[in-house]
Amino acid sequence: MKTLKVALLGAGNVGSQVARILLEDSEVLAARTGARLELVGIAVRNVDAPREYAAPQALYTTDASALVRGADIVIELMGGLEPARTLILEAIEHGATVVTGNKALLAVDGPALYEKADAAGVQLSYEAAVAGAIPILRPITDSLAGDKITRVMGIVNGTTNFILDAMDSTGAEFSDALAEATRLGYAEADPTADIEGHDAAAKGAILASLAFHTRYALEDVHCEGITGVTATDIAAAKDAGYVIKLLAIAEKLDGGVSVRVHPTLLPREHPLGAVRGAFNAVFVEAESAGELMFYGRGAGGSPTASAVMGDVVSAARRLVLGGPGRTDSTIEVLPVLPIDAVSTRYYIHLDAADQPGVLSKISALFAENGVSIESMRQTVHREHNENEGPGSAELRIVTHRAGEAALAATVEAINGLDVINSVTSVLRVEGV
Repeated sequence: MKTLKVALLGAGNVGSQVARILLEDSEVLAARTGARLELVGIAVRNVDAPREYAAPQALYTTDASALVRGADIVIELMGGLEPARTLILEAIEHGATVVTGNKALLAVDGPALYEKADAAGVQLSYEAAVAGAIPILRPITDSLAGDKITRVMGIVNGTTNFILDAMDSTGAEFSDALAEATRLGYAEADPTADIEGHDAAAKGAILASLAFHTRYALEDVHCEGITGVTATDIAAAKDAGYVIKLLAIAEKLDGGVSVRVHPTLLPREHPLGAVRGAFNAVFVEAESAGELMFYGRGAGGSPTASAVMGDVVSAARRLVLGGPGRTDSTIEVLPVLPIDAVSTRYYIHLDAADQPGVLSKISALFAENGVSIESMRQTVHREHNENEGPGSAELRIVTHRAGEAALAATVEAINGLDVINSVTSVLRVEGV
């Protein structure tokens, strides 16, 4: 039986579990691939550091470059941009198949790495870079290869979903829900990449690239985080039958593709609306297949290692059978569209004076900008009295589908009315 040399770069939570599978399940893997997968080394910064799974000490090395040059398959799980980028390029140059879970690197330099792999005729696989254990990239590239995907919409960051779900189920404010996520280990000490949407945007760029056969990078993604979502927003959405989720959305529009990440109102009965805790889910719409959803654990050592090993087995089978490597199919060149090109429904939360004529003034501005109101709810917080002056009311407006630019102009005009105390929040509505 043929032997394939496997180099592992990184031995963190995911890397340790990949090493365990390669060593403990070697006979099973050989039967499935037709080749023995020999783990020849594990590149780490400190060979003596304690690890979740301890491989034989002789496998650990600090010389990642030498390890890469002698491997048939290189598994990169170091994270970050460097030295991961240099090592992946070195592996490609030496003809090795590369498996990576490095979403940050792929979002920034993916297009260049794909081109290098194509030119060298080697395979670059990255199932673990999006949604952890969920097998979503191979279904898009293989199972749906004969179909036309029109939209991909997903909860692809477990930390933000945990926070928003906690706010929805307990009424907690954002800061309290973040503190609980940190205590339980769902949020990093510095949660910026998660709560500002950058992690989800990186994954959105990868999903869009595969779904629409055009290479997109992080800079192509419109990104908004969840730090501005309040307990009041959550409660108002809940009262109206919605739930707020941070979604990565890639959709084909006239003239190109929109790729965006932002907090979104979803009907509570929508499949994505029921995704709880730190779980991930990706909702795919295709012309022939219709609606599909993929659900599972979006992070963690063992779940993510499962996705890595799926790529490893696939790559090993190709190396046994022969044939060129394959990354993605870039048969189209669809330009990325600005957020202004998007048309969707909106939820606007206003604090206004409770006095005659307020609703007519607001409605007139919507009409002037071509935005149609679907529903409007008013809650009076304080009645008018002679000592305190005019009362105040909370207005919750849901629009029909409208363009981003028209909605922005409407909100700006409303904000200028002397009867408006504040525009509390503006959120997009999907799934209806």
